[in-house]
Amino acid sequence: MNTQTSTHLFAKRVENVPQSFIREILKVAGRPGIVSFAGGLPNPKFFPVKELEECAGKVLKEHGMQALQYASTEGYFPLREYLCKRYYTRFGLNITPEQILITNGSQQALDLVSKLFIEPGDKLVLERPSYLGALQCFSVFQPNFKEVDLEDDGPNIGQLEAALKKYDVKLFYSIPNFQNPTGISYSKEKRRQLAQTMGNSDAILIEDDPYGEINFSGKNLPPVYSFIPEQTILLGSFSKIVAPGLRLGWMVAEPEIIRKATVMKQASDLHSNNLTQYILHEFISKYNLDEHIARIRSQYKFQSEVMVDCLKTCFSPSVKFTLPQGGMFTWLTLPAGITARQLLQESLKENIIFVPGDCFYASNPNTQTLRLNFSNVEEGAMRKAMKKLGEILSGLVDMR
Repeated sequence: MNTQTSTHLFAKRVENVPQSFIREILKVAGRPGIVSFAGGLPNPKFFPVKELEECAGKVLKEHGMQALQYASTEGYFPLREYLCKRYYTRFGLNITPEQILITNGSQQALDLVSKLFIEPGDKLVLERPSYLGALQCFSVFQPNFKEVDLEDDGPNIGQLEAALKKYDVKLFYSIPNFQNPTGISYSKEKRRQLAQTMGNSDAILIEDDPYGEINFSGKNLPPVYSFIPEQTILLGSFSKIVAPGLRLGWMVAEPEIIRKATVMKQASDLHSNNLTQYILHEFISKYNLDEHIARIRSQYKFQSEVMVDCLKTCFSPSVKFTLPQGGMFTWLTLPAGITARQLLQESLKENIIFVPGDCFYASNPNTQTLRLNFSNVEEGAMRKAMKKLGEILSGLVDMR
């Protein structure tokens, strides 16, 4: 018997999915002594371990039989109600539980949206650069990617308008708040322009918002959804504000989209982890989520300031970088003639890792770019590693 699967048996879609460089490089991150700027990892010291332990005990004691049983695909109703109230408090949005589907992180929401809308060859517009996880997910369904440049205040609206006019675009995938990988946020005016532009087409906006609560100023810009709810699918996640291991996110959309997405989810996993939903709801009901997020926000602001200080003092002025106003990342552009892969090759020798920017492009990647995560590296290790990274880069520049 042949114990190795014949390659011709695999579906063609498997060949179209790019490997996640981040997932691969995180295998290296577990080595002793490694300083990792690579993954989009929250700082684990803010995981509410004791609180969740307490909530788990209470849930099992008071709701054990219900929490351990099969449940509705849409998600735990009180959790969906909570999200509705939070959207109203933060943005004045009137969202009903029927417009919310609980998912296994916002990554599953991307998968469900893809199943609902993408046929092979369909046109899908992305920011340039864009989130690698979305590129992976969409690629399974074999779309035709079109890209629009990401400017300092959001996407190039002229390029988007041209793409919508020229092509029969189905979806535009965007991350308006502290974008992954660049850290850039859309201005309020760009959000309005984007809504108006999308409203002049039949395309649907996917507004992915895992980082919006981690705003260093504490001020919330309105989601694009608030301007054009009928054409927007808004995604959210508890991964960055509570803990990623919970694997709980959600999607907000018109009821008809939610109904169809629910059928897709039924075919995939029946429902998200019911026990986890109960525990999470107990946590956010008993404890003040805003105070919890404020602590995360304060720490990440400090860590971002440390990274920016290192970039200013340890790197040449020829290195360009974004100034984080929230989220978890900054984006670097290296001097001409130096690629991020060259820098990574040398930095690995010093036990320092990051993600080269070429992973985040659907086509014609900019090889001089790279992403640095600041949320999961403490000050001492960050300063030492950034100093060394600056020295390595200086050496590469001198060798040109």
